Order: sequence, then C-alpha cells, then structure tokens
Amino acid sequence: MKTDLEIKNDVLEELEWQPNIDETQIGVVVENGTVMLTGVLDNFQKKVAAENAVKKVKGVKALAGDIQVKYGTNYQKTDLEISKAIVKAFEWNTAIPEDKISIEVRDGWINLSGEVDWSYQKDAAKRVAENIVGVKWINNTITIKEAVLPADVKEKIAKAYKRSADIDANAITVEVINSLVKLSGTVHSIAEKKAAENVAYLAPGVHIVINDLDVID
Repeated sequence: MKTDLEIKNDVLEELEWQPNIDETQIGVVVENGTVMLTGVLDNFQKKVAAENAVKKVKGVKALAGDIQVKYGTNYQKTDLEISKAIVKAFEWNTAIPEDKISIEVRDGWINLSGEVDWSYQKDAAKRVAENIVGVKWINNTITIKEAVLPADVKEKIAKAYKRSADIDANAITVEVINSLVKLSGTVHSIAEKKAAENVAYLAPGVHIVINDLDVID
C-alpha cells in the first residue's frame, strides 16, 4: 500500500505531465489517501484537468478540490456573455437537448437544471459548459426522466464492464433495484471507480447510481 508521501509525489508528477497545467500553481496535501488540491488557476478547464489528473493516480481514494478560478482582465466575461456562449454550444452539440435545459449564470457560477431522458445528456451538458470562457463553477441539477427499467439491465451493465479495458469486471458486483443501481466491490483507482459509475449510468432506465466501490492498491 502506498504511503501518503508516495501518493503526493505521484500526484505532483502527474500534474507536471499534463501539458496544460502549471503544477507550481497547485498545492497538494494527502491524508490517508485523500488528496486536497488548493491554489488559483486562470480558467475552469485547468481546474477540471487537474482534478481528472489526480483521479488517474493509483492509491488515491478520494479528492477534495479547493482550487479557485480567477480569470485575467482579457478573459473576463459578463454573465450574459457566458449564458449566450453556453446556449450556442448546446445548440451545436447533438447529445444535448437544449430545449429541455435551463441555464442560470451568476458571477460566473453556472446552475444547470431541467429534465432529460438519459444520463449521458446530463453529463454532456456539464462537459460543454466547462469549456466556456468565464465559467468559475458548475452546479449540475439536471434530473433524469423516469423510465421503465429493462429486466436485463444488470446483464447489460455486466457485459459493458467485461468489454471495458479500464474496468476489472470480476471485482464488481451490480445490484439493480427499480431504476437504482448499486455498485460494490473493489477497484484500483478513483478513475476506475468513476468509469464504472459512468458505464452504469449509460444503461437504459438507470438514473441513480450508488457507488460503494472501494479503492485499493
């Protein structure tokens, strides 16, 4: 099992490896496998990239991000400009039913709400909004429309895990209760844990996933 110091060193090396991240702007603290990121970055995409980089590191059990986003004068946008940019980006993305999503912007903080048919549509809306200049934070409250759960949803998820090169299907147990899926077992990184959760959300009829997977070395 990795020590906190070993995890910290690996995190710092992973941040340094990312071409769009200046690791000198980010503070890293590790306690019992939980990583805390601090610092100030000049756009939201860098914050997301830093957090995603940490999730790839083996031994990281949880991430507590406290990075702030402060845009320079040349990149500051009004709430109206940010809102218009998000609307336009949604229109260009075929995975997003823009007519079903409401956008609220206050001082660069984004709230997405509404109801969509699939979880991937909710995730796509968040990913697109993350790339808009001026965005400081995103609260994704979009809900998934109630759907009839197929009887073979458990089998579909299990098969999807077996197809994935990033997931150890044999170490994960899938339990389905109505439209809720519960995952238990073990994974080797929080990136694998998140990947397992994302796959479960893609199953038809699923709109709640309880991810109880444990991260082990």
